[in-house]
Amino acid sequence: MTDIKQVASNIVYKNKWMTVREDKVVRASGAEGIYGVVEKPHFVVIAPIQDRHITLVEQYRYPVQARFWELPQGSWEGSPEADPAALAAGELREETGLIANTMTYVGFQYPCYGYANQGFHIYLAGDLQQSSATPDAEEEDLISKRFTLDEFEHMLVSGQIKDATTVCAYGLLKLKGLA
Repeated sequence: MTDIKQVASNIVYKNKWMTVREDKVVRASGAEGIYGVVEKPHFVVIAPIQDRHITLVEQYRYPVQARFWELPQGSWEGSPEADPAALAAGELREETGLIANTMTYVGFQYPCYGYANQGFHIYLAGDLQQSSATPDAEEEDLISKRFTLDEFEHMLVSGQIKDATTVCAYGLLKLKGLA
């Protein structure tokens, strides 16, 4: 049952990564309103864990003007229909140089469904082998590093890691007994 009916939609901005639209709506009460919606393809986040170590990446995040540690993650904007498992394996290798011989699906979440339709698939990568990383041009400053799970959990609790996707993914891994 839909409580809100879209009566008009207008694209106000679009590039290869996102579309922003403004929808005119009518609520069940008859009241009119608008919603701003960010459309982005779903992405993947990968937790590469082996021997009680986890591999993170650090990169500069322009919108918040700072560098942060986070789990490897990404999307293929040019192939939004790509198989999430293939995307996860590709992003892991691209950002860290790691090849996962096992990839376990953990779940799907929406990071901000109050204004965006984008969600993310969570994978646990295991039986890892090191290869060479091949980051995209936008990721030229990306750094990859292994941490013990204790170090990583301290980074989460202390607030050093601020990426909600990373916190969510690891929390789900822990709750499912996978980490």
